[in-house]
Amino acid sequence: MASSTTTNKLFSAFAFSLLILSPLALDVAKADQPIQDGLSLSFYDSICPNLESIVRKRLKKVYKDDIGQAAGILRLHFHDCFVQGCDGSVLLDGSASGPSEKSAIPNLTLRARAFKIINDLRHRVHRECGRVVSCADLVALAARDAVAVTGGPDYKVPLGRRDGLNFATAQATLDNLVAPFANTTTVLAKLAVKNLDTTDAVALSGAHTIGIAHCTSFTDRLYPNQDPTMDKTFANNLKTTCPTANTNATTDMDIRSPNKFDNKYFVDLMNRQGLFTSDQDLYTDSRTRGIVKSFAVNQTLFFEKFVIGMLKMGQLGVLTGNNGEIRANCSVRNKDNFLISSVVEDEGSQASQF
Repeated sequence: MASSTTTNKLFSAFAFSLLILSPLALDVAKADQPIQDGLSLSFYDSICPNLESIVRKRLKKVYKDDIGQAAGILRLHFHDCFVQGCDGSVLLDGSASGPSEKSAIPNLTLRARAFKIINDLRHRVHRECGRVVSCADLVALAARDAVAVTGGPDYKVPLGRRDGLNFATAQATLDNLVAPFANTTTVLAKLAVKNLDTTDAVALSGAHTIGIAHCTSFTDRLYPNQDPTMDKTFANNLKTTCPTANTNATTDMDIRSPNKFDNKYFVDLMNRQGLFTSDQDLYTDSRTRGIVKSFAVNQTLFFEKFVIGMLKMGQLGVLTGNNGEIRANCSVRNKDNFLISSVVEDEGSQASQF
């Protein structure tokens, strides 16, 4: 691992220019972001005024017990939004009409408990407010809290999404999610289709500042030959955790502060300690290298650009108004839930206690 002195030397060459550029970036980041028709920052103020406090109170306890769940929830939001929009479709179990998105290869490593956490939140919220809050909105709120509770920026989330009625196909899931072995050209191309620009791509990649990764998602950089863009000491340490290409083990995404949402992920990249090809290539590629550097020395700038990226991503393909539905169970479409009437009645009786 590079020493702090070495890291500081890496920063010194461009620090002065960043001091000049940062104020402009801050002004841009503070500008109001567009909100999709049908969404609102006050959507539940009258029908479920305690929504955000219910969610955050519960998640603080969850993350206190197991901080790793924060990264799992954040990843769930990404995987939901990038595939046919933020409609909660990733939460659905399979049904007679076909397999679910959960069974698609990129989603097999989503944390099982993340799905349970969202359904638990749904139960708590519907118990107090009735069935008025969508599972898609709960995922968006939970992802925001995953960032805020672990030290990242806090921000207001536009709400009013409704839950989707259709599964995405396995091919659509593969086509829309960025693979860990993707290079920057692929990353930028996939995000450009969703109107996310180069800065958004780098900032959103910063979500890898928390969480873990499975060996099989990066051992192609270790075996049979080591990726020359990977720091040798870092590679040797990874080989201890992953002695073979198919080792069933995990390691932290950010070696400096794995459980804190900060800008150290970008410091990792500058020291050639990025885990995935899709991470490290952001520093290798001239189109994104400068942005990586700027975030590495200016955490405030990273936070502001991350929030912009999250707000844009969180409004992809949303269903609003009379489209979609409000699921009684986040893992089951209402038409597939044969117990929906009893579930709603049960929740209604519980809600009357408040």
